[in-house]
Amino acid sequence: MKGAHVITLQDSRSYTPHAPKGATDDYHCTLVNPQLTQNSFIIGSHFYPNSPEVHHAILFEVPPSQAAEARAADKGGMGWTCFGEAGVGQWLAVWAPGHGLDMTPKGTGFYFPKGSMVVMQVHYNLLEGDKPTHVQLKLQTVPSASAHLNPLQLDLVLAPPDVPCPSGVHGPLCNRAASLANLGKQFGPSAISFVDGLEQSCGRSTVDPPGGDTTSCTTPVGVSGKILRIQPHMHLLGVGMKVTLNPGTPQAKVLLNDTRYDFDYQRYFDMPQPVTVEAGDSIQVTCTYNPRLRQELPQLRKLQPRYVTWGDGSSDEMCLAIISFIGNSSGNSGNLAPGAGVRVKKSRSRP
Repeated sequence: MKGAHVITLQDSRSYTPHAPKGATDDYHCTLVNPQLTQNSFIIGSHFYPNSPEVHHAILFEVPPSQAAEARAADKGGMGWTCFGEAGVGQWLAVWAPGHGLDMTPKGTGFYFPKGSMVVMQVHYNLLEGDKPTHVQLKLQTVPSASAHLNPLQLDLVLAPPDVPCPSGVHGPLCNRAASLANLGKQFGPSAISFVDGLEQSCGRSTVDPPGGDTTSCTTPVGVSGKILRIQPHMHLLGVGMKVTLNPGTPQAKVLLNDTRYDFDYQRYFDMPQPVTVEAGDSIQVTCTYNPRLRQELPQLRKLQPRYVTWGDGSSDEMCLAIISFIGNSSGNSGNLAPGAGVRVKKSRSRP
């Protein structure tokens, strides 16, 4: 876009990932300051992992009102451990293997007020290594006063994976309760609470939810708008994702049917035409896994067999549709899927 400015953000020091005892993953957050002096839109982001240990990264915008909180968490520029969420800010962009320069859909951008900062939350997979890393982020920005863009928003639609050990595979962690207890030892009690909350939000039992190679959850839509893009995210056992608008009704519409999900090439899918959604509609996400991959993939086959649930580790799983949308013409904003069991607010709009 004419007038775009590229900002390069990189911490002054490298970071060596380290996992909690008994775990193989590290989530580390770093605070960086673009030092923008005018309100802007971010129209492109390019995250450089610079290391095979980097599993994925989430970028959070920290508005000026949260700057003091972010600086306190940053501990004098050393960053902080941040399993789950960064604890401050709202989602700005996501990087996963297979991505390079990610541009927002035409005519849109993420509104970024002057004085805002960025948290780079990086998930390191120590099954790949534990060498010092030095990630980098480049942002393309344009002044909001002259850009005349629609403010893009992100939200998530989730389902809880409950993948039993395959037939003929046995071990103490093949018991779901034992697997969850082990998850809590690695990432803290909040990891178990999140799994329980997600099961409840999808109308499932927290003690004995349905298990299998496929999981699904239907979430009500909270605001009206237009869906422009969907990015699937699962971990190493994921093989397919379907996203359906208003499932089980005459108006049902399949928005995405990715039958060849590849962890190493997590592409996003632009809608051929913007898809209109109204408050009161529903969105269903369905994920399919191949549990045999745990015994086959080099990263996983040396680990204990386990009942796989939602978790922050590379050897755990997720079922996550990242939806990019714009609010309706009246400027409506808010969470597209407020019932999705997500821990922090991710939607964003132009003030």
